[in-house]
Amino acid sequence: MTDDWLIVASVLGATLRIAVPLVLCALAGVFSERAGVIDIGLEGKMLAAAFAAACLGAIGWPAWPAMAGAIAVSALLALVHAWACITHRGDQIVSSVALNVIAAGLTVVLGLVWFHQGGRTPNIGDASRFMALFPDAAGAVQGWPVIGPLLAEGVLRHNVLVWVTVALVPASWWLLYRTRFGLRLRAVGENPAMVDAAGISVGALRYGAVLLAGVLCGAAGGYLTLAQNASFTPGMTAGRGFMALAAMVFGKWHPLRAAVACLLFGFLDAVAIRLQGVVLPGLGSVPVELIQALPYVLTVVLLAGFFGRAEAPKALGRAYVKER
Repeated sequence: MTDDWLIVASVLGATLRIAVPLVLCALAGVFSERAGVIDIGLEGKMLAAAFAAACLGAIGWPAWPAMAGAIAVSALLALVHAWACITHRGDQIVSSVALNVIAAGLTVVLGLVWFHQGGRTPNIGDASRFMALFPDAAGAVQGWPVIGPLLAEGVLRHNVLVWVTVALVPASWWLLYRTRFGLRLRAVGENPAMVDAAGISVGALRYGAVLLAGVLCGAAGGYLTLAQNASFTPGMTAGRGFMALAAMVFGKWHPLRAAVACLLFGFLDAVAIRLQGVVLPGLGSVPVELIQALPYVLTVVLLAGFFGRAEAPKALGRAYVKER
């Protein structure tokens, strides 16, 4: 029974840790697309931020300054996207895809030139990473019956970024649905002409939303290399940005529902890790490839099943042209 509780606790703890970058990117997508700007470039911004954080951490920057650097890189890419789509009314999908391609190629090239390790960065020391907040307390309560493993794995072994992300979910809901900024942001994604007629700058609101999305993507990328892993590897985001988009659509552009969908993805990923090498009665060993594909299969299913039925903001993807 104790072993069963340990397995449950480890899966739940892993679910929360794995879901963090998904939640952050899903929130980024919610803010950007609620303002009417399509952001398929979540993947690229997260990848670039992960590379920036790994580079800064590898040369000895402390964790928080390295995270700030990751956020700055992602925010810069977000501003490029905003400049192309809002200022110059370019195609939002093309701009987003371009960011993904640029980030995927540039991180590999710079990694090869700077570190000569096949695109990888050197390992990041513990002093430059976000470590578990209370590891000693987790070890102390691990042996308690039933509640011990849950408390250790589910609470005490997480780093500060996990709890910041948990707090950001209700904070994002409050910002979108309980503040004047949130009301205006949602309005500009539904009827920008009405917002403009009220004397509010449509462009400024959209710029703010896209920049906020860039900050959240930067935090997601920084988490990957400063907390979840200890170095950068080419393509390490592995489609997480697209999974976050699927969660956002499944959650109907609502922060709380999108976060729940991200937890589902995280749970599947945690279970997939646990099932590797497990022999099931009557079926034999579960193929590793099948297990690793589970989160991506769910992404396709959610997009195919809910994209047509989910009601997106009415002005999503439409450049606003002020009537004269």
